[in-house]
Amino acid sequence: MLKSNRRTVILSSIVILLPVLAGLLLWNRLPDQMATHWSTSNTPDGFSSKAFAVFGIPVFLLIMHFFCLLATAGDAKQRDQNKKVLGMVFWIIPLVSLFTNGMIYAAALEKEFHVLTVCSVMMGLLFLFLGNYFPKIKQNRTIGIRFSWTLNNEENWNQTHRFAGKVWVIDGLVLLLSIFLPGEVLMPVLFGTIVVAVVLPFLYSWRIYRKQKEGREL
Repeated sequence: MLKSNRRTVILSSIVILLPVLAGLLLWNRLPDQMATHWSTSNTPDGFSSKAFAVFGIPVFLLIMHFFCLLATAGDAKQRDQNKKVLGMVFWIIPLVSLFTNGMIYAAALEKEFHVLTVCSVMMGLLFLFLGNYFPKIKQNRTIGIRFSWTLNNEENWNQTHRFAGKVWVIDGLVLLLSIFLPGEVLMPVLFGTIVVAVVLPFLYSWRIYRKQKEGREL
């Protein structure tokens, strides 16, 4: 997988590290302590050194990127995986890097923004992106909704991912539309959509599992 996609590995890694270049260009304009975490009231409550913000965060994301790629490549079942699904694995963390570091630099340059609005947009796009590809994911042990009963039953896997795809797309649309809501409402909406995205597919796949088990027992 990695050898056949060497160019994509290199390009996606470069995208993850682009914020380092931006940080070097902005170095003299950046404060020595930079906000890297915000409270739900849009107030910075966590700070890091300029060096860590510029170099540490992108490098950490790059390590996570390679960890995810190696884990995916090590799964023998990925050999027959949909190429678009595998492409998804290459680009999730690069997009997170651009969003996350862009927000950190914007705060350091005293640009006004609402952190929950940015998070809602990022999560909304991620839900839409993943939800669109969920029905295309073939059974494997590293990507997708991996409960024991989905891994052991292809029909359960396929039905669960078709259902989850719809749920995640709806969640994504809800999050994108939520940016027009008052700021104090954004956190409950963000938290609620994450809960729905996790719980509903779990309950749906469990229901299929119980029906299949009862059918076998009969």
